[in-house]
Amino acid sequence: MFYYDYLLELQMRCSLNFRKRRVIKNPILLRGAVVNKHLVLAGAGHAHMVTMANIHMFCELGYRVTVIGPSDYHYYSGMGPGMLGGGYEPDDIRFAVRQTIEEQGGVFLRDSVTGVDPVARELRLESGGTVSYDVLSFNTGSHINLPILGGNTDRIYTVKPIERLYQARKEIETLSRKQSVTVAVIGGGPAGTEVAGNVSELLRKSSYRSKIVLFAGRALLARFPEAVKNSSRNLLEKSGVRIKEGEHLRSIQDNCLHFDSGIEEQADFIILATGVHPSSFFREAGLRTGPDGGLLVNCKLQCSEYPEIFGGGDCICFEDQPLDKVGVYAVRENPVLFHNLLAFLQGKPLQNFDPGGDYLLIFNLGNGLGVLRKKWFQISGKLAFRVKDWIDRKFIRDFK
Repeated sequence: MFYYDYLLELQMRCSLNFRKRRVIKNPILLRGAVVNKHLVLAGAGHAHMVTMANIHMFCELGYRVTVIGPSDYHYYSGMGPGMLGGGYEPDDIRFAVRQTIEEQGGVFLRDSVTGVDPVARELRLESGGTVSYDVLSFNTGSHINLPILGGNTDRIYTVKPIERLYQARKEIETLSRKQSVTVAVIGGGPAGTEVAGNVSELLRKSSYRSKIVLFAGRALLARFPEAVKNSSRNLLEKSGVRIKEGEHLRSIQDNCLHFDSGIEEQADFIILATGVHPSSFFREAGLRTGPDGGLLVNCKLQCSEYPEIFGGGDCICFEDQPLDKVGVYAVRENPVLFHNLLAFLQGKPLQNFDPGGDYLLIFNLGNGLGVLRKKWFQISGKLAFRVKDWIDRKFIRDFK
């Protein structure tokens, strides 16, 4: 969730012009457009950023564009844990989606998609309304897998949506000024690892002795190289994070964690960073999906049975090869989705998406520390965090 091929992002931003009202020269724009066709972007996430930044191009060609998103802002997930730790404020890590869309002549609907009828070409919305489309692209993200919840859930937070991390930060700060607190983080992947490290940074400001426990499931960073695991473990433990492995969370009742082994743990705050899954409405609509329920797309990022439907990010399953649920692929999909949506509207050839090779990963483990790895090269400590911070801030500046 929180690691990206940042160098590729920078290269991509250099090769495409993201500035408003600046036309990207592209041969498909020299052809005629069919007026009033309706392009709908379901979701305002990472895979749609290039398309959203160039909505004026669609509008100038006579197309209508509607973007549906749950918030007027899109939060950059790569900086979410840093916001939780207090290193960034919300304005530092978010983009004004509504403003960007409306200034270019598009329509923004603050809503969420709950269903799709591919035959009628219609989306159902949480508000009860519907939106028809001629061409549709999904970037609706993924949702956290939840355990069984019971009793008071006021102090249980999920890492998605990112705004929840800021709410968790304020609540933890408030209570930790009055007493010692225990924070349990559930999930041993990159998200849980980064969240636990940044909670430790947040609680360093408290004058009370507090406790952070990372319940890492089967193992901490199980699918990563040993060097990454060891460096991350060492930095977390030096920051005061207790790591527990081999326990599977079954349920939470009134902030008491119940594990399959019979162990119970009490916490003042619980942050869930467990596995993710796409929305169920793809399967419910009868669309072809992958094993996790994500919309199955071909090498054009297109639904083969309904070619007017495209998608990117965590909500899709790439037919050619399985892709990790990481932001790097959403970023790499950006220019292909942008080109193919415009080309499909004009009846022109589509491009293939190449997932690319190895990606750069950087973890922000709080307290100004991080782990950076690219192929065989790895560094950890303050320098790794500084590299991540510099790239993240540049990403925000460029898109804003």
